[in-house]
Amino acid sequence: MTIMNILGEKMDLFAAKADVLVLPVFGGEAGAVDAVIARLPEGIRKSAARSIKANEFAGKPGEYVAIDVHDSPYHHVIIIGLGSMTEATLESAREMIGGAIACTRRLGGRSLAVEIPVSDDGDVADVAEAMVVAAQLADYAFDTYKEKNGKKRMKEMTLVIREGRDVLRVRKAVERGCAIAGGVTVARDLVNMPAQVMTPSALAEAAERIVKEAGKNFSLKVLNREECEALGMGAYLAVGLGSEEPVKFLHLTYTPERSSKKRLAVIGKGVTFDSGGLSLKPGDGMMTMKCDMAGAAAVLGLFTVLGQLQPRCEVHGIVAAVENMPSGKAIRPGDIVKASNGKTIEILNTDAEGRLTLADALTYAKKLEPTAMIDLATLTGACLVALGEEITGLMSNNDELAQSVIDAAEDAGEKMWRMPLEKRYKSLIESDIADLRNIPTNRYGGSLTAGLFLEEFVDNLPWVHLDIAGPAFAEKPMASYLGKGGTGHGVRTLVELVERM
Repeated sequence: MTIMNILGEKMDLFAAKADVLVLPVFGGEAGAVDAVIARLPEGIRKSAARSIKANEFAGKPGEYVAIDVHDSPYHHVIIIGLGSMTEATLESAREMIGGAIACTRRLGGRSLAVEIPVSDDGDVADVAEAMVVAAQLADYAFDTYKEKNGKKRMKEMTLVIREGRDVLRVRKAVERGCAIAGGVTVARDLVNMPAQVMTPSALAEAAERIVKEAGKNFSLKVLNREECEALGMGAYLAVGLGSEEPVKFLHLTYTPERSSKKRLAVIGKGVTFDSGGLSLKPGDGMMTMKCDMAGAAAVLGLFTVLGQLQPRCEVHGIVAAVENMPSGKAIRPGDIVKASNGKTIEILNTDAEGRLTLADALTYAKKLEPTAMIDLATLTGACLVALGEEITGLMSNNDELAQSVIDAAEDAGEKMWRMPLEKRYKSLIESDIADLRNIPTNRYGGSLTAGLFLEEFVDNLPWVHLDIAGPAFAEKPMASYLGKGGTGHGVRTLVELVERM
C-alpha cells in the first residue's frame, strides 16, 4: 500500500515544493479574505480576487477557490474556508484537509503544502495531529482487488509552520497522527476484505502479525474450539456450529515497561460474516455483513497503534472470532445454550448472535480483573434507527468511565451518544425456560435490551458498551475525509482513552 509522506516544516508557504499550495481562511472575520489575497504572490492576486468575487467566497466551511499558477514550481493555489474562528474545532481542520485533498486530486496534483490554521485558543500540535490523521484517512482507498491500485494516492503533504518554536511539537504530532491513522487503516482493511478471505483464522493470523511487529511488550493467545469448550463458552461456540470455518478466540496483551495500576480490557465483536444463521437475513441484508467484525478490527487497529505509542496502561484485547452460517449443524431457534458464567440463554433468533459471542468474551475478560472494560460491536439495527448511520450508541454502568469515553471520542472526532440502561426493560429479556432470552419480547428498544443482555456478563466492573452498527461501515461518505466502506470507527477514541489512563 502506498502511504503518503507527511512533513512539518517552518517555511513560507509559497516557498514550498508541492503541486498544490493550500491556504486556509477563517470566515466571518472582517478583512480576513482581503488579508489572504494580500499574502498571495503579486502575479496571481488579481485572478484570485476575481475568482473569490465570482464564487462569493467568504471562508465558510467547505468553500474553496482554486487558482491556476503558471511559471512556478507549484501549479495551483487553493484558498479554502474553515468557518468562523470562534466556532472552529479540530473537526473543522479535519474537514478542511479532506476537502483540500479531494480538490488536489481533481486538479491532478500528487503533493500539497498547507498552512496549519490555529484559532486564538487552539493548539498548533493538536491541529497538526488532526490534519495528519484526516489526510491519511482521506487518501485511503481499498483497491487491493483493482488492477490499477495505488494510482491516485497522494505522495506527500507538508504542514507549514509559521512559528519556529512550534516545529518540534508539530513534528511529534505528525508522528503520532501517522501512527493513529495507521491503526485506523489496519481496521479499515480488515473490514473491507471479503469474508471469503477474512475468516476467523485469517483474523487470528492478522493478530499474530500485529503482535510480532509490535515487539517484546506484546503477546497473543489463540484458543481453538476444544480449549473454549473447556472454559464453558457454550454461547460463543453455538454461533459457529453452522460454519465450516473453525472458531478462533483471540487474547492480545500489551504490557507497559513499568507496571501499571490501570488495566483496560477491550472486547471486539468478531463475526467475520453474518448470514443470520437459520434465522436467515434477506439477500440485501447480507451485502455488507463482512463488516460484522468491525469491533474486532478496531481492537487490532488499537494494538497496531499501541506498538508505536507505548502508553502506560496495560491493555488486553479480546476477540471471539466466528462465522454465523446456516447448515444442518447450525443452532436452531428454541435451543438453549449455557455461557461460561453459568447463565443459560434461550435462542429465539439466531441472527441475534453477536451478544452470544460477547457474553463469553466479556466473562473471559472479567477474569483478567481489569479496572475497566469496553466492548465494540456492530450489534443492533435498532441503534441505526435511533441514532442514524454516523453516531455510536454508548451504554454504561459507570458514569465516570462513560464520560471519559465520550470526551475521548469528541477529541478524536468520532460521534457517540449515551443511551440508558433502563432497568425496567430487563423483564423483556427474561425467559420462561432459561435465565435469559437473546431477543426481547417486543420489537422496541432493541439496542437497549441488547445492552442490558451484555450487562448480565460484566457484574459490577466499570464497563462501556459501544454499538457501532452505524458508523462502522459507510454506505456513503461520512465526512470529507472518510469515504465509503469500513471506517475503522473506534480506533481513534480508544487511542485517546488509553493514553489518558
